[in-house]
Amino acid sequence: METEGKIIKLTADEISQLWAAYMNDSAAKCQLSHFLAKVKDDEIRPVIEHALELSKAHVATLADFFKKENYPIPYGFSLEEDVDENAPKLFSDTYVLNYLNQMGKIGLQGYSIAVSLAVRSDIYSYFAECLKESIDLLRIANNVLLSKGLYIKSPYLETPGNVDFIKKQNFLTGYFGERRPLTGLEISNLFANFKRNAIGAATLIGFSQVAKSKDVKQFFLRGKDIAEKHCEIFGSILREDDLPVPMSWDTEVTDSTTYTFSDKLMMFYTTSLTSLSIGYYGASIAGSLRRDIATQYVRLNHEIGLYSEDGANIMIKHGWLEEPPRALDRDELAK
Repeated sequence: METEGKIIKLTADEISQLWAAYMNDSAAKCQLSHFLAKVKDDEIRPVIEHALELSKAHVATLADFFKKENYPIPYGFSLEEDVDENAPKLFSDTYVLNYLNQMGKIGLQGYSIAVSLAVRSDIYSYFAECLKESIDLLRIANNVLLSKGLYIKSPYLETPGNVDFIKKQNFLTGYFGERRPLTGLEISNLFANFKRNAIGAATLIGFSQVAKSKDVKQFFLRGKDIAEKHCEIFGSILREDDLPVPMSWDTEVTDSTTYTFSDKLMMFYTTSLTSLSIGYYGASIAGSLRRDIATQYVRLNHEIGLYSEDGANIMIKHGWLEEPPRALDRDELAK
């Protein structure tokens, strides 16, 4: 891009965000194409169509950015290599709608970060538009979930009679003796993390059924067990305060074992979403004043950190882990 005759190069922030966006949208295009080919519900079909149109447009625009910068276009994912649109249905329409709801929320987070890092006007405008599109996609998915009675709302809180202040240090404790009731933010994080893990467990059940490589299949089954364990921990904390626990989605997976998505695509999704979970748990630690809850998040974060690293090693072993933008290795150049 030129401004008054000066070429403005992309910063490390900008090129990294463009690269990540291309990888995510090229993967989403494959997944959504299969969902669209198999959807039966006429209310859910438009949501998938809208999401797929966005991903296709994003891939085209992002490719143009790379071309103009003479930067290699990421290899990413393709319909020819990474999905069989005609494979039997792997997930129910209800699962797909809830999955799109979660993807819309993740998009909001990702694009808001990208906007905050963008300096060049065209990059800023692009990510700002993507942010608006994610808001719209989330609104559409929410409306359909609400109309079908499928939206899982977090618990309601009673209205207090007056404003109060914390008077004792035991508000922060929770290891021994009587634990105070959960705060609204603690409930929100526990509830949201349960929902993410529940849909993650269902996703990994489906992935494990259609995976071809033995190590990949075992990796998905291990991830399912981790997600279900985390759901049990979050659910037990909520039940202790007689609060409702979200439903699981295991029954929304069909019995198909036919090739649907490539192992490479499924590994990309699994490792990417696992990495996002580390960030969500980190935010939950900051929002948990009760020490026992914060400690649980720290322990669980360590577990999924190790799982994510093992996933990266599997991808490296199979030659699936595409290298992101990085600095030059000056020592190597000197040799």
